[in-house]
Amino acid sequence: MLILVTYDVSTEDNAGKKRLRRVAKECVNYGTRVQNSVFECVVDGAKLRLLKEKLINVIDPEKDSLRFYCLGNNYKTKVEHYGVKMGLDLEEPLIF
Repeated sequence: MLILVTYDVSTEDNAGKKRLRRVAKECVNYGTRVQNSVFECVVDGAKLRLLKEKLINVIDPEKDSLRFYCLGNNYKTKVEHYGVKMGLDLEEPLIF
């Protein structure tokens, strides 16, 4: 299933900057960055639970926020893109 992960991490202090880097690094392990604080991740239920647990343990719930949008398995009909940086086929191997 396709999950859209969005986050807003307060970077007013060094601890916030560190949390921001940790959240981004964790998201890179599961998906593709499509905007600064937005990742598309194709995961199964177990990986989604693990990702949520990891991210929730990184953020400060008093200062930061996370959102998970579950677009399901038929996401190709639910995502429209306009402008630069065309999306990748998330189910195909990445070859550079």
